[in-house]
Amino acid sequence: MDFDKFVQLMEELQNRRVDYVLVGGVALNLQGIVRATEDVDLFVRASEDNVAKLKAALRAVWEDPEIELISAAELATNYPTVRYGPPSEDFLIDIFARLGDAVHYEDLEFELIEVEGTAIRVATPRTLCRMKRDTIRPIDKADAAVLKDKFDVGDD
Repeated sequence: MDFDKFVQLMEELQNRRVDYVLVGGVALNLQGIVRATEDVDLFVRASEDNVAKLKAALRAVWEDPEIELISAAELATNYPTVRYGPPSEDFLIDIFARLGDAVHYEDLEFELIEVEGTAIRVATPRTLCRMKRDTIRPIDKADAAVLKDKFDVGDD
């Protein structure tokens, strides 16, 4: 993953005041749990205004007409996820509005973690554990166990 592009994207999200929370493998890494990942997982508020700001942030980093296909309406469907592959990058960006009925944007707790002068909204260990502990993916269950052990979270 091109770390400079990742930081640039996070800076653009901050500059445009996008309501987002970084979750997934990159969030785990920023919380001090080393885990390989090939994507950036962004949980976003799915309002029209917020998705417009998200698209502006993406356009500031990549000149790509595919960005225009991202919509709040798509994030409001039964499958509220958009996978965006920036051109000439070796990573994907997964954009979530909710995880089924279990997790909505309003349910997320986050903390600001500074990376190279950019404040990034990162899901708290407790939130990451809640998101991962009841999934069917073995890697998520393993992540939840590590989060519970390292941060003493996960019993709520």
